[in-house]
Amino acid sequence: MLYAGSCHCGSVTFQVEAPETIEADRCNCSICAKSGYLHLIVPLRHFTLLGGESSLTTYTFGSGVAKHTFCKVCGVKPFYTPRSNPDGMDVNVNCLDIKDGQVNETDFDGKNWEKHAHTLAHKSE
Repeated sequence: MLYAGSCHCGSVTFQVEAPETIEADRCNCSICAKSGYLHLIVPLRHFTLLGGESSLTTYTFGSGVAKHTFCKVCGVKPFYTPRSNPDGMDVNVNCLDIKDGQVNETDFDGKNWEKHAHTLAHKSE
């Protein structure tokens, strides 16, 4: 299925191809817990930025591999390039236009990222 998505103000719009029922990961690392991010990692070919590239800004920390992408207008992070899958895209399920019941959530222990990151490696294939 194709899902439409956007930041809060609508300056950044995108679409992502994903199954009808989305398997999403809720991470407890510091940045995800504080921002309420709900992860859907997909191959880059399943993601299309439709508009708002000029409204995006990027934040990096730690290893610098992950590229956290935010809307400069409203501050929402609708997607980013994840450290676990730098060849893919990680979409914030909370920014998708979806119906109730379309998302199954799994907890991911990002506080211990080094120990568990290998369980995410297949998601951008």
